[in-house]
Amino acid sequence: MTTATLTDRYVDAAMRTVPEAQRDDLAAELRGSIDDQIEARLAEGQDHTSAERAVLTDLGDPDKLAAQYTDRPLWLVGPRYFLDWWRLLKLLLWIVPVCAAFGVSLAMVLNGATFGEIVGAIVPLLISVVVHIAFWTTLVFVVLERSGHETMTSGPWTPDQLPEPRQRGAGLGDMVASLAFLAIMAGVVLWDHFVGLVPTQPGLPFLDPGLWPWWIIGLFVLMALEAVLAVVVYAVGRWTPALAVANGILNLIVAVPALWLLFEGRLINPEFFPSIIADDGAKVGVIVNVVFGFVIAGIAIWDTVDAAMKAARARRG
Repeated sequence: MTTATLTDRYVDAAMRTVPEAQRDDLAAELRGSIDDQIEARLAEGQDHTSAERAVLTDLGDPDKLAAQYTDRPLWLVGPRYFLDWWRLLKLLLWIVPVCAAFGVSLAMVLNGATFGEIVGAIVPLLISVVVHIAFWTTLVFVVLERSGHETMTSGPWTPDQLPEPRQRGAGLGDMVASLAFLAIMAGVVLWDHFVGLVPTQPGLPFLDPGLWPWWIIGLFVLMALEAVLAVVVYAVGRWTPALAVANGILNLIVAVPALWLLFEGRLINPEFFPSIIADDGAKVGVIVNVVFGFVIAGIAIWDTVDAAMKAARARRG
């Protein structure tokens, strides 16, 4: 695989926030300008690596350059801290609501709350957490901006901060990885049923035996459809909006029944943890149920969003 140069990474980073209609022309213009400046420095006797780094350093943060290209203001109250504020806000919104929902859900399950009660508590909690994160993060940066203090990332921009170009997820390696993962998961399900996952407890399945045969057959059918989707994505050569939608539908069909079975106590074998943990096995099982639910929902959401983003990047490219 060809390693992306600093120029490639800079142009890719700068074009991510540029409207699609302008992206090709601006990318060509930016790359041409960079090449011209590098050539001028080479003529002065600099080596290519030093010349490239110096040119990109002079150009500065690619997000700011993209905003200048498109006449897009980067302002919160003023422009100085906008990018720092926006990057931190996005990071907090990815992490804090999930942690808050997990902690509250675990506590409510341990107290015997029903699925409806948990959902009823989580929805307003998430809204409240998001509002508070946005408000307090914004307030902190307003204070910093008005007081003239520096942020942790407000130093001079350097090319070392450039992200690697994001892949489109349609290569041979992606297909092989998807098929291998599905094959391994199918093998684990079969091994769990016929052998068991605990050497000291042969024949003790992790999944509820009542899932056989029809629920498991349905799972294998969905896994086969996932495999077909991986092959189609590779054959097409990129993620398309239609393929991303199909992927989201498959994730929904897998996640919703799995979560329903989990909260009904019909997904994980109720005898599994009491059999391998003499004390508090039932309580451990409850905690694992909550963790397993978040894992199922998290994987479905992440995979759906990831496919949608790859489709968007492929379309822009």
